[in-house]
Amino acid sequence: MLLSSLGVRRRALSALAGAVLISTGGVASPAEAQDIRSRQWYLEAMNADGMWKVSRGQGVKVAVIDTGVNTSLPELKSQVLDGKDFSEAGKSAEEDSNGHGSNMAALIAGTGSSRGIQGLAPGAKILPVKVAVGGDPFSVDSQYSKAIRYAVEQKAQVINISMGSLGASRDFSKTKLAVEFALKRGSLILAAAGNDGEKSNLPSYPAAIPGVVAVGAMDRAGKVAKFSTSGDNVGLAAAGDGVPIHCMKTAGTCNSGGTSQATAIASASAALIWSKHPKWTNNQVLRVMMQTASPPAGDVIPSPYLGYGSVRPRKVLLDGEGDPGPADVNPLLAREGATKPDPSASASASKSPSADPKSTPTPQDDKKSDKKTVAEPKKNDDNSSTLWIAIGAGAVLLGAAVAFALVRRRGRA
Repeated sequence: MLLSSLGVRRRALSALAGAVLISTGGVASPAEAQDIRSRQWYLEAMNADGMWKVSRGQGVKVAVIDTGVNTSLPELKSQVLDGKDFSEAGKSAEEDSNGHGSNMAALIAGTGSSRGIQGLAPGAKILPVKVAVGGDPFSVDSQYSKAIRYAVEQKAQVINISMGSLGASRDFSKTKLAVEFALKRGSLILAAAGNDGEKSNLPSYPAAIPGVVAVGAMDRAGKVAKFSTSGDNVGLAAAGDGVPIHCMKTAGTCNSGGTSQATAIASASAALIWSKHPKWTNNQVLRVMMQTASPPAGDVIPSPYLGYGSVRPRKVLLDGEGDPGPADVNPLLAREGATKPDPSASASASKSPSADPKSTPTPQDDKKSDKKTVAEPKKNDDNSSTLWIAIGAGAVLLGAAVAFALVRRRGRA
């Protein structure tokens, strides 16, 4: 919950900007914790076994810009390439004290070894690119920019960013230039839309930058998760509720939810398609993903909640659907006349997040493990200019005096 006083809320957030990001749901019983794969409901729903007979994502490099990737996880053994740490620590991209980046990497390319997480694209390779969470807010834009450019230079076809920051587009000028660079060089960037749908519904960056595929979260019923941030920038959606991961603060398996997980699954879907069609460009892979997505209910497409719909790579791999179209035309930018409206314009953001700890990158995981969902949730009417940071799905309750969940665009689990 949010404090009624904006000033108190800002001071509290400022003081807690470096708080540990916890993205968990409920801890599973020991028996359940021993076998994550059996609980990955979306793999069966997407017909993963059938798709793996055609493509496993081999030959595709997926950059995971996140909290680092722990290569000691059994399911990530031999799946992770040498990466780079762009956080203030600047040590190793293979160090992940948070656990979020490791879970995202496993959702994308985990082998399922030792009953761990089975990735949707187990043939793909992960390029870990570490950025700071809870670090110096002035470096947010710079870190995103450097991380994206590095991923492109390392020839990563898919760039997964299961995290985000609040603010206005002007506060992410370097990141925007890096995105443009990446798109021109042939990379496909997917980022978590955010987990602020039930609150202020403010846009999250870099998902709100033109050309980036903002991914929303849906539940097992195919409905948008109520925490998923909506807006004109949402391009696609994927499973993001009830997704089992390694608990980040305790041993065992946790049931998680967030646009972070949805982004990882969408990125894995892109890897499967690109592996099958290696000569396609980033624009063509994205175009067929948009064409073959399960359309959202209603007459408005793209929907502000699910974009063009939930990803269905099986339609491309098994049914041969989708027209790749022109190689050099970005389908997202084409639909918007080459520019995307500034989602932050209506938020009257009067304070620059680059000078506010609330702009710190955060994983997009929702606090609750079992959330109710609705088909078309109403937008939150809160148009306050507060640029508070959302600390992902397992946000900690900060005591009675600061009783609000720092649950934001932390697509991590």
